[in-house]
Amino acid sequence: MNSLENTSLLVGRILMSVIFVHGGWGKLLGAAATQATFAKLGLPLPVVAWVIAVIVELGGGLLLLFGLFTRPVGLVLAAWCVATALIAHTNFAERIQEIQFMKNMAMTGGFLYVFALGAGAYSLDAALGRRRAAPVPG
Repeated sequence: MNSLENTSLLVGRILMSVIFVHGGWGKLLGAAATQATFAKLGLPLPVVAWVIAVIVELGGGLLLLFGLFTRPVGLVLAAWCVATALIAHTNFAERIQEIQFMKNMAMTGGFLYVFALGAGAYSLDAALGRRRAAPVPG
């Protein structure tokens, strides 16, 4: 990969991680409100859902930001975007829900690119010698 491609992967990782770090941090600090929202959505065990959400969003966002375990994190965050879209954004009678659903689907596509391409040279994966795992068999 050339410098422009590696820089693009870095900037893309930073931009995609921001929403998850921000959201995960908010869920961590607003535990009661987040758990109440999860209960309102009908999720069983809202405390467990809160713990999972904080781990996936804050933990996954930070791993993505620093480019550590990037490919598996990309796959997890892609699945997370689909799951959260289906759980929380399917009331298409509300335009904002439709927009949020489509935003999640677009991010899923971006995370599939992360899964396919890895972190690039400007990452902890590269520094630790995990530059890019072998291509996924297909």
